[in-house]
Amino acid sequence: MPAIDRRVLMEKVAIGIIGGSGLYDMSELTERSEISLDTPFGKPSDNLILGSLAGKRIVFLSRHGRGHRYLPSELNFRANIYAMKMLGVERILSVSAVGSLREEIAPLDIVLPDQFADRTRGRVSSFFGNGLVAHIAFSDPVCPDLVSQVQTASRKAGVEAKKGGTYLCMEGPAFSTRAESNLYRQWGMDIIGMTNLQEAKLAREAEICYVTIALVTDFDCWHESHETVSADMILENLQKNSRNAQRILAQTVQDMNMERACLCGEALKFALITDKSIIDEETKIRLECLVGKYL
Repeated sequence: MPAIDRRVLMEKVAIGIIGGSGLYDMSELTERSEISLDTPFGKPSDNLILGSLAGKRIVFLSRHGRGHRYLPSELNFRANIYAMKMLGVERILSVSAVGSLREEIAPLDIVLPDQFADRTRGRVSSFFGNGLVAHIAFSDPVCPDLVSQVQTASRKAGVEAKKGGTYLCMEGPAFSTRAESNLYRQWGMDIIGMTNLQEAKLAREAEICYVTIALVTDFDCWHESHETVSADMILENLQKNSRNAQRILAQTVQDMNMERACLCGEALKFALITDKSIIDEETKIRLECLVGKYL
């Protein structure tokens, strides 16, 4: 396991922001510094940027790496979330491009989904295994307190954000066939993306509050009166919506209540199943950031 540079970890930050397609940096950050972290699960997608936003210290990570280097299925989700945990993050605001599966959710809308459905294939989405078993509760995968804070902040910032809905996480990198898109609509799905289900699961295992700020770029391919989704369309609409996303982020950070009243911070309290007496030292060291207080 790579050694942790304790000098890097001297500054603890409670708020993390993950930027998706089109949000590779945040120009509003001041007092910036970059750090390169190694985790027990490898390196994150990019260097993490520490900075100040709206009077609070935050850490920013580009999900796909600056320049957009990684496919959704290539992302090291465990390293990304574990690196946030190493820095003391308690809340993650995750910005993501999505397609709409509903007439009433139009391109350039912003959605705060509260449910996920998984259509990925074999992605690693747990820190556990290899000698330590944990089963977290995941019926409500988004922190209710954090999503309410984001919605309130969005209104204050003058941006409408629709609260609720199900995010279907597909494998990609190709977009849906028309048959798949219509099937997901029949299932009652609301928006579709390629990344946030794994982030939400790992954040819960790390006892970090998590919310997705979903930027709607297209109608996927089901809508007969709109052109089929393309990368050019997504990037064009993301550029239009990026400013609104950053206004929401800044207002949320500024107004954020730093005292947590939710249950996210105790997600592992009753989830660890393995007999403590048989957990080997290597596993304990590897997962120290997550389970140290319980072992």
